[in-house]
Amino acid sequence: MKKAYRPRTIAAHDGDDPRAWQGAMAPPIYETSLFTFPSFEAAQAAFQAESGAFIYTRGWNPTVRLAEEKIAALEGGEACKVFASGMAAISSSFLRFLQSGDHVVAVNDLYSVSYRFLHDFAPRYGISHTLVSGSDTEEIAQALRPNTKVLYLESPTSWTLRLQDLPACAALAQARGITTIIDNSWATPIFQRPIEYGIDVVVHSASKYLAGHSDVVAGAVISTRKVIEEIFQHEHAILGGAIGPFEAWLLVRGLRTLAVRMPAHQSGATSVAQFLARHARVRAVHYPGLETHPQLALARRQMSGTSGLLSVELDADVAGVRAFTNALRLFSIGVSWGGYESLVIPLAVTDTPRRGTRRYSAGLVRLHVGLEEPEALVADLDQALRAW
Repeated sequence: MKKAYRPRTIAAHDGDDPRAWQGAMAPPIYETSLFTFPSFEAAQAAFQAESGAFIYTRGWNPTVRLAEEKIAALEGGEACKVFASGMAAISSSFLRFLQSGDHVVAVNDLYSVSYRFLHDFAPRYGISHTLVSGSDTEEIAQALRPNTKVLYLESPTSWTLRLQDLPACAALAQARGITTIIDNSWATPIFQRPIEYGIDVVVHSASKYLAGHSDVVAGAVISTRKVIEEIFQHEHAILGGAIGPFEAWLLVRGLRTLAVRMPAHQSGATSVAQFLARHARVRAVHYPGLETHPQLALARRQMSGTSGLLSVELDADVAGVRAFTNALRLFSIGVSWGGYESLVIPLAVTDTPRRGTRRYSAGLVRLHVGLEEPEALVADLDQALRAW
């Protein structure tokens, strides 16, 4: 019988040990660069243990470990390594499984800096890639080559919220010995747990929903103990993308409310998306929670909910998008998402308008629906849509 998933209990208790913290309910911040030993023998034992031993905070730290234990438990993975940024986690995951001459298949609507890793950085080391829409598993299969080593997914994608069929992708990759990596920042483990579908590695920009308060930059990788140990010994240790103890403590604080916050983001975003879908000045709304989403059946099959990030195509040119954006009062202009606040970022102000062979609509605007009352956000959007 499958064990019930209780994320609120996991976030509240996994990894916590108040007895070791002098009875404190909030964990201490081990704000230290190194750990000392009472004897030669104790130091030698720690160095021989390597993994898990507290020697130097760039390797292991009790506050960081607590965040890692909670995230691994939430995702249903064996282990987790937390990084100083989402890109540190993503880059380290790529580098763990790739070497010169290898090939990557990735979705073409992925996070812009992940795209830059594949397009600008990886070719310097003889690593090539092919971009696919990701919505058709057969298209993915046709893009695979004998030297394909990684299938990189982001479901839903960053700008147009397209999904990939995770069980089908996992089966396709496993049959060919290809490692699957997915960015699960959008859905979080509250609404989607890719490891349950056979995905090998899950990465997060923990700056987003996991932390949830727009005050942390962090990343996470979740996989088997073997994979995480290899990443720790090589990419994490050598490239030095370690998170600080205070940031890890803030991340733990955010994780405790993740399961409570996500339904609120979902509720607000659904109200906003439904309003926008009916508006005469909106061409399209991209949100898997809408009944009109072309992949609604897939969304319901592999996700238990939807988050607060959506995009909208305005019936406007760049001047109209500018007027709409500047007229908003409750949506701050900002590139990130996942915090308590609502945000807007028009595609036209970014470097994303064309990516490989993919072109985006000039009227595309991304919205993050925070924790404000949905009716207040709808009213703000309504007045801004009349600004041009």
